[in-house]
Formats: sequence, C-alpha cells, structure tokens
Amino acid sequence: MNHNQLFNQQDIEQIRSKGITLDAVSEQINHFSNGFPALNVTAAATINNGIKKYDDATVQQWIAGFEKQLPSLTGLKFVPASGAATRMFKELFDFVNSFKTDDTFAQSQQEIKKEVKIFFDHLGQFAFYDDLSAVCQKQGYDLNRLLNEKKYVTLLRLFLNSEGLNYGSLPKALLLFHRYSDHIRTAIEEHLIEGAEYCKCKDGIVPIHFTCSEEHQRSFELLIAKVQPWYEKKYNVRYQITFSQQEPSTDTLAVDMNNQPFRDNDGRLVFRPGGHGALLSNLNRFGCDVLFIKNIDNITTDKYNNTTFRYKKVLGGVLLHYCQKIFSYLRQIDSGAGISLVSELDRFLRDELCIIPPDKFTGYTEDEKLSYFYTKLNRPIRICGMVKNEGDTGGGPFWTRNSDGTVSLQIAETSQLNLTDEKVKTIFTSATHFNPADFALCTNDYKGNKFDLMKYRDADTGFISKKSKDGRDLKALELPGLWNGSMSDWITIFVDVPLITFNPVKSVNDLLKQEHAG
Repeated sequence: MNHNQLFNQQDIEQIRSKGITLDAVSEQINHFSNGFPALNVTAAATINNGIKKYDDATVQQWIAGFEKQLPSLTGLKFVPASGAATRMFKELFDFVNSFKTDDTFAQSQQEIKKEVKIFFDHLGQFAFYDDLSAVCQKQGYDLNRLLNEKKYVTLLRLFLNSEGLNYGSLPKALLLFHRYSDHIRTAIEEHLIEGAEYCKCKDGIVPIHFTCSEEHQRSFELLIAKVQPWYEKKYNVRYQITFSQQEPSTDTLAVDMNNQPFRDNDGRLVFRPGGHGALLSNLNRFGCDVLFIKNIDNITTDKYNNTTFRYKKVLGGVLLHYCQKIFSYLRQIDSGAGISLVSELDRFLRDELCIIPPDKFTGYTEDEKLSYFYTKLNRPIRICGMVKNEGDTGGGPFWTRNSDGTVSLQIAETSQLNLTDEKVKTIFTSATHFNPADFALCTNDYKGNKFDLMKYRDADTGFISKKSKDGRDLKALELPGLWNGSMSDWITIFVDVPLITFNPVKSVNDLLKQEHAG
C-alpha cells in the first residue's frame, strides 16, 4: 500500500505520535477491506468432550494442592477496570435524552420503559441510594419528593451527570455496588477481598493490578488508600496494588464506509480504542506462576463468595497440576530423553490438553513428532472457567482447526463464526457453555522466564463494527479479544464451574439481583 496516497505529513506525524507504525495502520485498512476469516470450528466443547467436570472430592484435592503451593509462587490478580459505566445506564440516558425536561415528560403522558420503571420503583434498594439522596439535598431537592412528583429527568441528571453523582461518567470500579448491614462496598473493595482469599502469596502479600484510564487513576488511588488499611487488618494481608493504562499504540484507525481513513471536522484522523484485546500489552508486563483474570464487574456479595473463592482455587489447582506435568516433559525433552516419551506425549496432548495433531502427523519421524510436541508444550497456559449457558450472548468454548492443521480448544465470539454455514450453525446451537471471562494463567516458561505474549496472538481474529461520529457512519476495528484471538496459541483447558461464579453487571438493574443484593 502506498502510504503517500492515503496519508499526508500531518497524518504521518499523528500516527507516529501514538507509537503506531504506518505498516500497522495499512494492515488495519486491509482488514477493513478484506474482513477477517471465520474460525474453522469442528465441534462445540461440552462436558467430557473438551470441558472437564470434577466431582466434590476432586475439587477439594485441587483446592488443597493450590493452597499448599501458592505461598511459594509468584502470583497476581489482574482486573480489567478501564471502561466507563456508561453502558450500565443506557436506558436511563435514553430517557433523559428523549424528554430533556420534567415538563416535557409530564406533557407526553407516555409510559416509561420497563427498565427505567424498575430502576425508580426499587431505587431505595441500591447501594448508592444514600449518596444520591445527599446529592439531591445539597442541590436543594428532596429525593422522595422528586420520585413522588415524577421529576425523573431532574433526578437522573443528579444521578448521571457531573452536577450530581456523575455515575454516567465514572468507571464501574468506583461505583457503590453492594450494601451490607453496617457498610457499603465498591467493586474495587470486592476485588480486594477476593485477592485476600485466593491470591495471598509469600509473606502475606496480595498483588493486584487494575487497568484504568489515566483520568480516573487518582480516584482509584484515593479510594484504595482510604479502605486498604481496614481490609489489610481484617484479612491479615499486605496489598501490593499497581495500575496501568491502555497504551495509545493499541488504538485503531477508523474508516468510512468506503474503507478510506475517517477524519474529524478538522481533517484529522480518527482513532478508536482497540477493545479489551488492547490489554494484552498490559498483561504482557507480568511473568507469573499463577495469574488470575476477572473483570471488575464480575463479583458477588459475601453470601455467595465462598463458591467463587473455591472455584478460583480449583482453577489455580488445575493450572499448577498441568504446569508441573508440562514442565517435567519439557525438561525431559531437554535432557535428551524425549524419544522414549513420544507415545506418552501423544496420549497426554490428545487426552489431557485436547490438542489433536494434524492429519499428516502420522507420517512424521520420531524427531519431527518430538519437535511438534515441544512446540505445543512450551507455551503460555490458561485454565478457563466455563458456565452453563442460560441465554447469555458472547464467547463460548469450541474445538477449532488451526492454520497448521492442529485441532484444539478456543473461545470463540459469535462474530467469529460463519453462521450462514449450516454445519457451523448446528455446531453453534449445540454449545452448552458460555465463557465467563474467569481465568487462571501461567505466563512463565519452564525455565522461569516470562513469555512474550504478543507472539501467541492471532492477528486475523479481530472484529469490525459500525459506529458513528458527528452524525457520520464509520467502521471501527477491535483487536483480537483478550481471551479470544489474543490467547489463540495458548495451551487451553476448559473447566466447568458453577453459574453463581458469573455475576456481571451489564445494566444498573443487575445490581438488584440476589447475587448483588445480598
């Protein structure tokens, strides 16, 4: 691609200022023009066919093994927490934008939407109710009177906008999520508690890393500084908290509907965040024996936390078990003893790791087979919790055929599948489980060196979506998802976990569910 035909000198300077190369931008434009290839799925992963399910006795063994080993290992709890909570309040924003004023709403005599009605009918049950009441009073209003007089627009402005609580612009991490008998907790605090329960490493240190936006990091720090001493005393731990922001170099160029660079009203190129796949750069900073990932909003209350803690330890126990076996095999290969293990390694990859060699594998020499095994074993490892699908949309577990002919396990988003193909559609509808984005990872190799995670992503697994800016349509590109294409070439093991461990807050009214209401 001739850069000079697409970009002027100002464009080139803008691109380079973000730490992006011209070749990378050209590749993005090619993706817009050509799309991304669909995943070659061969079957849905189900119980005993790609998803491991453990009985109570085995669950307890995994937990015991994990608890015994963790204090001697390097660990980390990694919490993606960058995004604003705006989408949590979509229906509320739509209401305000539709009516603008209380008088307009009163004159319209329209029934409010179900989601908005639920919010107002149950306002007193939310953990942020007292703070909202105080903000109303400070602005000269009485919250109950606003409700009784159906001054909903005023009330929502005080809730969502900067003149009030500003919840519409804050990240989920800083919102009051859960009410207890004697205190209220933010999402951040629930993660501090989780970390103390399953990520307490040597000397009682609990390392937790939050991704956040630069504008909100100070608020994260102030909140944690306020509550940290209390939780450290309660759980007898010392928190080691770190932060990072999504790097500008992970932004992607927007294009118009003809796949030409999209420009704002000043003629400058428009870049957009690259989605959660951009966080691979943040994750790549850490080499750990055991690293847990869980989204900021996927939490519950003390009433249900025991199950959450148990199954995080299960994932950790499974991870450590397979790390030991894989590392042992790699060391034996290094020592020259690998040839005698070819049959054993073949069974291990197929039966335990769900890695099926390509058809041409039968024609390999013993040395070629051993080289194949070494390559497949010497990779980052992820243990993925999977829950029964009860209608959630999003990624799920599948068997896929990869570019080298190997069949292995992948987490696939719906957008990665060609559902116009009847065979693929049948496979998709036969899926039983859903990906709750709950992981235990090992990002160190068998020699203790950190893997470069960027080498194990599949650049051909991004997403293209339609957006708008200034009233004009544009196409946006998301990088390979953090637990989809970004981990495409990892050793992957799926484990069935209880549905109660999956409690995301997608809408504000999700906070009324029993998993969040206590």
